[in-house]
Formats: sequence, C-alpha cells, structure tokens
Amino acid sequence: MSNENINVALIGNPNTGKTSVFNQLTGLNQQVGNYPGITVEKKIGFCKLPNNARANILDLPGTYSLNASSIDENVVIELLLNKNDKLYPDVAVVVTDVENLKRNLLLFTQIKDLEIPTILVINMADRMKYKGISLDIPILEERLKTRIALISSRKSLGIDQLKDLIVNYKSLSTEPCLNASQIDPEYFNKLRHAFPQQLLYKLWLVITQDVNFLNLERNEIRSNFTKSHSDLKRLQQKETIKRYQFINDTLKLGQTIDASTAQSLGSRLDRILTHKVWGYAIFFAILFIIFQAIFDWSSYPMDFIDGTFASLSSVVSENLPPGTLTDLISQGIIPGIGGILIFIPQIAFLFLFISLLEESGYMSRVVFLMDKVMRRFGLSGKSVVPLISGTACAIPAIMATRNIENWKERLITILVTPFTTCSARLPVYAIIIALVIPDTRVFGFLNLQGLTLMLLYMLGFGMALFSAYLLNKILKITSKSFFVIEMPNYKVPMVKNVALNVIEKTKAFIYGAGKIILAISIVLWFLASYGPGEKFSNATAVVTEASAAENLTENQLDNRIASYKLENSYIGIVGKTIEPVIRPLGYDWKIGIAVLTSFAAREVFVGTLATIYSVGDTENDDTIKNKMGSEINPQTGEKVFNLATGISLLLFYAFAMQCGATLAITKKETNSWKWPLIQLVLMSTFAYVVAFAAFQFLR
Repeated sequence: MSNENINVALIGNPNTGKTSVFNQLTGLNQQVGNYPGITVEKKIGFCKLPNNARANILDLPGTYSLNASSIDENVVIELLLNKNDKLYPDVAVVVTDVENLKRNLLLFTQIKDLEIPTILVINMADRMKYKGISLDIPILEERLKTRIALISSRKSLGIDQLKDLIVNYKSLSTEPCLNASQIDPEYFNKLRHAFPQQLLYKLWLVITQDVNFLNLERNEIRSNFTKSHSDLKRLQQKETIKRYQFINDTLKLGQTIDASTAQSLGSRLDRILTHKVWGYAIFFAILFIIFQAIFDWSSYPMDFIDGTFASLSSVVSENLPPGTLTDLISQGIIPGIGGILIFIPQIAFLFLFISLLEESGYMSRVVFLMDKVMRRFGLSGKSVVPLISGTACAIPAIMATRNIENWKERLITILVTPFTTCSARLPVYAIIIALVIPDTRVFGFLNLQGLTLMLLYMLGFGMALFSAYLLNKILKITSKSFFVIEMPNYKVPMVKNVALNVIEKTKAFIYGAGKIILAISIVLWFLASYGPGEKFSNATAVVTEASAAENLTENQLDNRIASYKLENSYIGIVGKTIEPVIRPLGYDWKIGIAVLTSFAAREVFVGTLATIYSVGDTENDDTIKNKMGSEINPQTGEKVFNLATGISLLLFYAFAMQCGATLAITKKETNSWKWPLIQLVLMSTFAYVVAFAAFQFLR
C-alpha cells in the first residue's frame, strides 16, 4: 500500500469547469489564501486516492495560454517553471471543455512542452449528445501523447477514472506533442547549445515572459539572445499558428461534430439578453428582484442573530459576578462577535445570487453589456458586479473585484466601491431624513422623504463613477488594458459549486475582516466604559444628588447616569476635544461621539445617540426621533437637528469612509496599508468639505 503524497496542478481556460472538477475531487476539504506578495487567490484542496495515496490539488487561476497577460497567468507560468517550489506539480491536470477543444488544447500543448506528466480532462461529456459531438479517445491519446479522462463534473461521471490516472502519473509520457523549435531552428539551436541543461521551451518562456526560474536571471539569457519586441511577437504568432495546425490535424482524426443534431437556444437567448435596449431592462429588473430578496430574506436571520447576541449579553451580565471581566464579555466581546456575524446573511445571500448568475452563464453577458458604459470612467464591464454588490455591503463587493485581471481597474474599483450606498447607511439615512425632511408629496405621488433616499443612492453611485474617472487620470500605473470576455454556454447552476462558493466567501469575511471588527469593538467599549478623574468615578453620586428633586424613575436615573458617564469617559473627552473641528459642520460633541463610534459600523450612529440622549429603549425609533428632534443647542437655542445639520450629516455619511471592516478588506485585497489609508483620508476629507459647504450654505 502506498502512502504517496502527490502534488496535482489543475490548469485550464476560464469556463471549462475547472473549479467544478476541483470541488468534485476535494469537496469541503479546501484551503484558500493568497500567493506570497500578491493578491491572486490560491486554492488548495486535499483528496484521497486509490492505493492509500493522497493528493494536494492546487487550483491554478484560469489562463488561455502560457503567453501571460495578467498576474493570474504569471502565477501559472512561474509555478510550472520552478521545480524548487514546494507546490511544483508531480502531475498537471489540464481541464478542457468538450465544446471548445480546439481553443483549450493550445494551453495543453504548451504544458506538454515543459515535459511535466500531463493528464487531459475533457469535461462536460454529458453535452456531447446534445451538441452532436463524438470523440475517438484512443486516437486523441495517441496524437496528444497522454491519457484522457472523459468526465462530467455536473453529473460526477469519470471522476474515479481521473483519480486512477493521477495515482499512476509516473506511467504518463512526458514527450512534447510537437517540436516548438521549428518556429526558428537557427535561433533555438543557439539557445540549446548555450544552456544544454535547461529545457528549450522553458528558456523560450523566460525570454518572452516577465518570469524567472531556477538560478537563471532573465537578463543573463536576454543579453545573448536579445530580439526586438516585434520579432518576439512575430515568433510567438508563428508558434501559435504551428500549434493550431497540429491541433486541427488531431481533431480531424479524433473528433466528429454532427451539426444537424445541435441546438442553438443559447444564441437566441443572447439576442435578447445582450440587446442594446432589452438587455439593460432585463438586467436592472433582475437587480431589483435580487436586492429586494436580499433585504427581505436577510432581515429575518439578521434580526435573529442580533436578538440572540443581545439576549446572550443580557444573560452573561445577569448571571456572572459583577466586574470588569463580565462587562468586557457582555458589553465588548459578545456585541463585537455579534457585529461580525450579523453581516453573514447579507454576504451569504449576495454571493448566492452572484454564484447563480455566474454558474448560469448570465454574468458574462452583463459584463459584456456594461463594458462600453464603464470604459468612459476608466473601468470595465467587470467592475459592474462589485459596484452593484456594494449596495448591500462594501465588504463582499470589494472581494468580488478578484475577477478583474487589470490591476489598475481592480484597484480603482476597490477604492471607489465604498461610495455606493450600503445597507449600513440606511439606519442613519432613515432617522435623519425623518427628522429634517418633511413627510410631504411632490407632484402628488412622489414622497419627498422617499425621493431624498433615492437621490442619496444615486449620489453615491454617481460619486463612485466620478472618482473612478479622476483616479484613472491620476494613477500612473502601467497595466495592459484590453477587454476579452468569453460567453460560456447557458447551464443550470450546480448546487455543490454554489454552496461551496457561498461558504468559502463567508469564511473569508469572518476570518479576514472579523478579527479587526472584534478588536475595534473591544477598544470602543473600553473607551466608552472608562474615564479619568472623579467626574467619571463619582458619576452615580453626582447625578443622583443633582436629580434628587426631579422624582425620576429608577430607569430614568440609570439612563441619566449612563449619559453622564459617557460624557466624561475617554470617548466623551475625545468628543469634547474634537468639537471645535466638527462645529463648522453643525455637529455638537454628542454627534461627534456618534461619528467616532460609528467608524466600527455606520449603523452604530443611531445606537450611540440613543445612549447619549438617555433613551431607555434603543430599539424604539420613535422615542429616539422624538428625543433627537427636541434636542436644543444650549449655545444657540436652536434645534440641534435642523435642516442644515441634517443635510450635512446625510452628505457626510454618503461620502465618508465610516467602516473599519471595509478598510480591513481593502488592506487584505491590496496587500498594503497604503491604499486603505489613502481611501480613508481622501474620502473623509471630501466628506468633511462637502458637509461643511452644505451646512454653511443652508444655515
């Protein structure tokens, strides 16, 4: 019995079902991380094989060839060139789509030239009859000098055969399919004689690509074998032509297509879904349905999570001995964990719908449809998904930028996505609009408060596009800018793939941003629960004595004491300290504290003000509104929440980066604190300037 541990690299073009094969082999036995120093995602799974063998399966980013045009493709090339890499594959499994064999086999022939034991997987075999395709596997195996697994990842067919081939990888031929040196025999013969110990095709990749391997530096090779950029491109084109000639000759012998039995439902759907008018109408109708469902469906589990953690906090507070540790657990740690987990329903539902759209093949149509519009702002069609996702939560939206190959476009999308109005802004918008915008109708049918809310959404999305336009002009990042989108076949989404994708993205949020959210929550609890000097420590005696003549109830007295302690806590002192800075915006120190505490999560704004204003039931919006609405500025004698202050607050929250979790995700996705700090400073500065201008103009 063998105890061998086999390194397997899963390689293939996008939309060949490579991830489905990965999921079939590994199930939930997966780990997700980033390659060192870059933001490209690395997925490793573990699989039990026959004869007691075990496989470490690396799902490499999708690539069309070894002529790299993105960071993702560079990852594939550098791994296949470096035998010293601990993930270097013992066997490469190239996944192809039975309907696109001609295009997919280009990558296969290149990998064969690297003399790595290679298995060819032909996926989606269940569609062969539907498309009128038949294959002669023995002839294909002979021509391609490999073993072939004909599988259907959708129906779990052929997976056992693939596992058997992986176990027996040592019997696979490493002979190349064709001699690549034929493209320029004289040049390649010189190259072979200069580096006799190295594979010729590896040397060619080092010359033409921005990669290194072993101890050979690119400059060392290029100094003696330099060619102009145009000459290299000409040779690459010649190489591609020779490979396709070989592939065409092979498929003439090994593949038969009977067009009379094929059906073209997909082309009829494309005429509707990518139509210049109906395409947009259908897309926005789908969006409307999706986000209605997200808000409706997620409210129930979110309320349950919120209620559960509130009850848990109460139980801990009542049953554990009074003291600092109990307060930390009940007021800091439990609410902090609840603040992490309450996002899960929205994230899960959002990625559920995104996965369904991607698996069905529709998302590629959306990207194609929106590309022309987004190009005007320095983005591409692929930026549409994150920007729209941001209306639910910026965290999964920024995570969704991983499918944007162009680094400049991806970075700009990450930086501007927080401008889109997320659900965390809604509690702030709702209470401020209710306080300062009259509940009247415009034109007899438009509610002015509802119209204000819609305008805030439009303002956020418009600002995201405007910022993208400016960043595209300002950022001097050299990055290849081209748009290639493949229209995959329409298909029924696989439940397993959708479920694994939702679980994976949800886990990434919990383990990534969750740690920072929890830390911020604990820090805020400490700052709000402790204060220096006698004013804080003697708060109970001071407030009790001052309120003795007012006949307050016990609950009212407790609320007043809590408000007094908060005012004299560390966070209260900070609020008083920053009051001169925020007074030009129309805010007093109490609003300043709410702005500070809401950095952990924007919706904290309402709860903080409820505590400050000594409202007993912080869930009672009417009571909060009445208390906030009647609050008087002792210096001016005017209401604190007037039209000028209200509009200032709405604009501040529309533009400010008031979300520590979003900064954490930005740091994770860019692998640097530089960009989240730039994001924080620029957005907050802009929000301050706009809020200042609005207050000064309206007061």
